[in-house]
Amino acid sequence: MGDRGTGSARPLLAWAFALALSFGLIGAAGAAPSPETPLILISIDGFKPDYLDRGITPNLSELAAHGVRATRMLPSFPSITFPNHYTLVTGLYPDHHGIVGNTFEDPHLPGAFHMNSKDEAWWDEATPLWITAERAGVPSATEFWPGSEVSFGGMRPGHWEPFDQSKSGDARVDTVLGWLDLPPAERPRFITLYFDIVDTAGHLGGPDSDAVNAAVKTTDASIGRLLAGLKSRGIDANLVIVSDHGMTATAPERTILLDDLTDLAAAHVVFTDAVSGIDAPHTPAGDAAAARLLAPHDHIQCWRKADIPPRLHYGANPRVPDIVCAAEVGWLVETRASVARRTRPLLGEHGYDNAAPEMGALFLASGPAFRRGLVVQPFANVDVYPLLTHVLGIQGEPNDGDLAAVKGILRP
Repeated sequence: MGDRGTGSARPLLAWAFALALSFGLIGAAGAAPSPETPLILISIDGFKPDYLDRGITPNLSELAAHGVRATRMLPSFPSITFPNHYTLVTGLYPDHHGIVGNTFEDPHLPGAFHMNSKDEAWWDEATPLWITAERAGVPSATEFWPGSEVSFGGMRPGHWEPFDQSKSGDARVDTVLGWLDLPPAERPRFITLYFDIVDTAGHLGGPDSDAVNAAVKTTDASIGRLLAGLKSRGIDANLVIVSDHGMTATAPERTILLDDLTDLAAAHVVFTDAVSGIDAPHTPAGDAAAARLLAPHDHIQCWRKADIPPRLHYGANPRVPDIVCAAEVGWLVETRASVARRTRPLLGEHGYDNAAPEMGALFLASGPAFRRGLVVQPFANVDVYPLLTHVLGIQGEPNDGDLAAVKGILRP
């Protein structure tokens, strides 16, 4: 775990949200939400939309057939876990919510952010939905979600648990059902539920592996357990089921080594994999190292952060490294040191251009708030947040999403 930050206030960024963000709207589309109906936001990490077409997901496929399904949802760049999970619950691109990678550094904080970093100083550039809901009087609970272990000014969801990867999907479902069995005054109305084994299997075996199919079946069965538990309790919940990104096959021979492209002694590699971030100091050696990275290379594109294509909405946050290098889909950008740290080959990966079909994310919605039997075209995952705040009937925080982009999925 990286060193914890001080939590002191930092200067506002020049790209203030006033120019970039819009407010989530309440009551702009769809029927008025019921204050008694729970909303359960479910993430299946690394679940590609086409996994639904394999004939191994009876429960998810039933929800897709009788609810709303997107052909795919566009993740934010980089298409990796922590940035996209925080986007889903803030409606902000990573540039705006500050979680710009699974690992990154901040010029105002000591150490580095890692996936077990829980200090509020790393997370306080945005407010997650469970905190906004609690402030609005909507009881909330988190059965795992990146950021859900963080205390925001001393506030947490009413019910939460520290992440435990060994906890089975069925046990996670049982925890959620147990919360729904609480007395009305204690019962959460907004709940998150997170499953991770599909992503893990995708990395270890690739998206077309038997391991992925087994993980998909297991997770679908846990969804079935949730549906059965809701039915037995007479709860007609609103379910929004998403993933953070897709997955594509990789292989050790499709690896670009930064050591072969530039002098790493003159630069600092912050993160690697499908996308790499490198800081290069403004010294003669650092400038030369940067120039070599920015030159044309096969299977990789590097930009100075100010030159990253605007459609990626990435590069304005001070936490984004000086140079960002994106590998071609199916390739990895590594260092010899990062390759040596691997205990087994990486056969599946994500993090690529968010417009790549292989990176498409899952979106399903079912329940009294949503239409039935509807398939919609791709939309950006920032649009999920204003949809959630609308269904909850609360005012959202400033965000990059657009309720109009998804209002057609709401029941009139």
